[in-house]
Amino acid sequence: MENTIFSLLPPVLAIVMVILTRRVLLSLGVGILAAAFLLADFKIGKTFSIAWGALSGNVYTRTDGAFEWSEWNLYIIFFLLILGIVTAFITISGGSRAFGEWAVTRVKSRTGAQVMAALLGILIFIDDYFNALAVGQVSRPITDRHRISRAKLAYIIDSTSAPVCVVAPVSSWGAYIIGLIGTILTAHQVTDLTAFSAFMQMIPMNYYVWAALGMVFLVAVLNRDFGPMKKHENRAVQTGEVVFSGREIPGELKEDLPVSDRGTIGGLVWPIVALIIGTVAAMLFTGSKAAGEGADIFAIFENTDVAKSLFIGGVIGLITALVVFARQAAVFPEGAGAVLGKGIAEGIKSMLPAVYILFLAWTIVALIGELGTGTYLAGLVEKSDLNIGFLPMILFVTAGIMAFATGTSWGSFGILLPIAGEIAAATDISLLLPALAAVLAGAVFGDHCSPISDTTILSSTGAGSNHIDHVMTQIPYALVSALAAAAGYLVLGFTENIFLGLAVTILLLVMFAFILKRTK
Repeated sequence: MENTIFSLLPPVLAIVMVILTRRVLLSLGVGILAAAFLLADFKIGKTFSIAWGALSGNVYTRTDGAFEWSEWNLYIIFFLLILGIVTAFITISGGSRAFGEWAVTRVKSRTGAQVMAALLGILIFIDDYFNALAVGQVSRPITDRHRISRAKLAYIIDSTSAPVCVVAPVSSWGAYIIGLIGTILTAHQVTDLTAFSAFMQMIPMNYYVWAALGMVFLVAVLNRDFGPMKKHENRAVQTGEVVFSGREIPGELKEDLPVSDRGTIGGLVWPIVALIIGTVAAMLFTGSKAAGEGADIFAIFENTDVAKSLFIGGVIGLITALVVFARQAAVFPEGAGAVLGKGIAEGIKSMLPAVYILFLAWTIVALIGELGTGTYLAGLVEKSDLNIGFLPMILFVTAGIMAFATGTSWGSFGILLPIAGEIAAATDISLLLPALAAVLAGAVFGDHCSPISDTTILSSTGAGSNHIDHVMTQIPYALVSALAAAAGYLVLGFTENIFLGLAVTILLLVMFAFILKRTK
């Protein structure tokens, strides 16, 4: 069943079930069993063995009788749990309340609150995981006060994290992509470009990024929404309820915590600043250590251990949050020890739904990789015999479908970028960079729409939004941006004019804005 059309069945089944039932864990579980069933050649006993192997692989692998911890996954899980504790103590220390009271006097409109969240998403571009969670922590008190739904905040976070990371050379994404581009250029003996200069030239060709970012600011400034998002926003404005009651909210504290009446803005700002500085410093340290002496900044970011750096930054942020708490411990009548224990317990509990979803998403992604779903989709593109002018658009759509089905944009990069390079080199080498840019753009688009994407899951977590609410409200916005980008890639493919394609993308987005403005 590997590398065949049947490899599409598990991700499609999981995604359809998620949409129809809204039960994420059940849907992912069914998808995992379906993938294992295909890999086991329909043998029941072997199915459960393969499923268990994929599940346990998130924690450890066993090679020749020796256990090896899956450090990346464990560091991400620990970081999430630490972030939950940090959030709890920011609340307990009165930092969230003080920051909200301060911000409401300066951010005086719903538009201002949305634009602020979007700008933070653009500025914090080092890594998409970190972006999604950090921006959510800072923005939530302000967007809640201005009655902006959590689904809208999750959309803003998601549409400014990966899109910015994919065009930022000094980021975990940029370093990874530059490394892939370098191997492609070498393989096809392209000597007049360096990997870095190729990456920089591809930035204006990443039409989906500019369409997605433009869409965020358009809906914020026009204060207009459409699709399922409109229902969430109308409810938030009319009732003040930023989430629908009764739905699972990852990252949300389950119980009311004691809140200090002596809280200051520093109670929120200093833990977040410590977390940011600690994470960036750890990324530079781990990257320079792996890259060796004399490495430049790009080599450092290419070799950095993002998960370990997030964990280190999280620990530094937690220590800072506990120091802030300790300075106010005397104000709690139930005693500092009791409040400390409650804060830790509630912080961990708040992140467990996100951990469960992420754990199962990693499992199904691993099994989909074994089935060769991405390789099958890429093969369809390689075998197609269409006019070369259609190549950028076809690659954009294929990368979107691949990332949607597999839940990983990085995996789609790794599979489809080399294939795009081969097709362009064999047909028209002048389309090499447009073809690679179209893959990057399509993978981000598919990742935005996929309920099994880790970035989408963490955007829900950072915003405190129900995960399926986030997925269903974001898809219409992503589709509009994707249609504008696809038109741009058509123009680019047939004219080989980068800025004409970009102009078409922007023009279509502006036309949509006029239509949206006229709606009520």
